[in-house]
Amino acid sequence: MSISASLVKELRDRTAAAMMDCKRALEETKGDIEAAIQLLREKGAIKAAKKGDRITAEGLVAFAVSADHRKAAIVEVNCETDFVARAEDFIQFTQTVAQLALQHNTEDLNQLNNVVFNASENLTVEAKRQALIAKLGENINVRRIALVNSQGLIGAYSHGNRIGVLVAMKQGDMSLAKDLAMHVAALQPLVVSPNQISAQLIEKEREIYTAQAAESGKPADIVAKMVEGRISKYLDEVSLLGQPFVKDQNVKVSKVLAEQKAEVECFVRFEVGEGIEKQVVDFATEVMAQVKG
Repeated sequence: MSISASLVKELRDRTAAAMMDCKRALEETKGDIEAAIQLLREKGAIKAAKKGDRITAEGLVAFAVSADHRKAAIVEVNCETDFVARAEDFIQFTQTVAQLALQHNTEDLNQLNNVVFNASENLTVEAKRQALIAKLGENINVRRIALVNSQGLIGAYSHGNRIGVLVAMKQGDMSLAKDLAMHVAALQPLVVSPNQISAQLIEKEREIYTAQAAESGKPADIVAKMVEGRISKYLDEVSLLGQPFVKDQNVKVSKVLAEQKAEVECFVRFEVGEGIEKQVVDFATEVMAQVKG
């Protein structure tokens, strides 16, 4: 039977599937649009399963902040290539996932997957992810979510949509909160305060510094002082309060906060692909993979 262009367009608008996939689905279902939608979803799930073991080390970080700046959600959504990460459909998907995480107050991936992504399409987040995999031809994963709540306000900063930071702060103003979020993005502290560093991590660093200092041939008491000095320096380097402020290297963050009678409650920093072992693929191979789908 002949399938009209308007019917193909309606199916594409409702599913976001590729035009030719929509046409073929309508032909297989003899123009039954509801059956075609079901068919596309089934095929999308199959494609998603086939691509499920592909490494996803590219992608985007996005966040959503409440109107009163006291609640926020941040998400990382991964894909296989930075080409897809720049696609408008992928960008919109990532931003919507962040908004839904904030709206439903959840950082549970399983719970979020069952949330309705778009009422007009009647798709869950998971169904939308599968549809996007079918459309863009790459494995796509919602990797992680974090929620931040503050008694004061939350500052947010994004660096190229690849690094995202949320900083919760008591007192102070939004300008300082945003500056601190930018600082965390740039200098990557592990914790807010040195006393939050685990004893195990400190002991591990102490063992390394002791072995290094022992090679100097200095007396044991001098070696011990050298080690403790290195430990003190390390604690400053990895804690937000001990780091030189990114906008003024002559003062520490702790002093900047004290001057404004402000206090950092917590921060979250997401960077695309951190901790994922990336697969090296040359450009020609990458293009061929896109062509083959």
